[in-house]
Amino acid sequence: MTVFRLPWPKNETTEDVGRSTRWFPAAGLVIGLILAGLNWLFNLFLPPAVSNGLTVVAMVLITGAMHLDGLADTFDGLAGNKSPEDRWKVMHDSRSGAFGVVSLVLLLLVKFILLNAVPRGMIAPVLVLTAVFGRWAMAYAISAFPYAHKEGLGKAFKDAAGRPGLCIATLITLVLAVLLTWWAGLRYYYLAGIAVLVLWLFVTLLAAYFRHKFAGLTGDTYGAINELAESGTLLLFSIIAWNGLFV
Repeated sequence: MTVFRLPWPKNETTEDVGRSTRWFPAAGLVIGLILAGLNWLFNLFLPPAVSNGLTVVAMVLITGAMHLDGLADTFDGLAGNKSPEDRWKVMHDSRSGAFGVVSLVLLLLVKFILLNAVPRGMIAPVLVLTAVFGRWAMAYAISAFPYAHKEGLGKAFKDAAGRPGLCIATLITLVLAVLLTWWAGLRYYYLAGIAVLVLWLFVTLLAAYFRHKFAGLTGDTYGAINELAESGTLLLFSIIAWNGLFV
């Protein structure tokens, strides 16, 4: 999830890796709080647009650009009319193609623009919710959709992840969604449930599309789902802010 290492040594088994998906939203909470804290700090001495730009940079650095790498590989694989096997070969190529580079540039630009569209006083809870939902989206995609390959890190997650883990991750996400939208000052509390429902539908359609193109999901598509779910969350709350649904 991040470039940070746990302070205590631990030898994880494959089952440990898979079961960790239930705690993805909790990891998102930590990431989101770090981002919110950095954004608050930047705003003490920088203009809002500059602070938001640096916050987007922090998003990349905290995760080591791992999920962005998955996004670039996924969009390189989507280019052209190929079989799933040929798409896999493109994704495994260490070189980035034009589709991958363009997807990275556009996604970071969109995140920056959407972050600037959120009212300054609401950015902290929205940043946290964005990180939480992006990680839940990966946990959901891992549990609910088939894996494309017979091996790989993503396969380890898929094999050990199950419905109980997804239920725990979903419960954590729902509780945090209610608390964070209350913190943000959402005018109507039921909009928190509607927001989660809309984002769930978005992730479902996105994962189904990737499954169709790649004959299943992969570690790269998990990363792409995280990035696009984060952008979708920012877009949704930008719409909410624009229509005056914050207190």
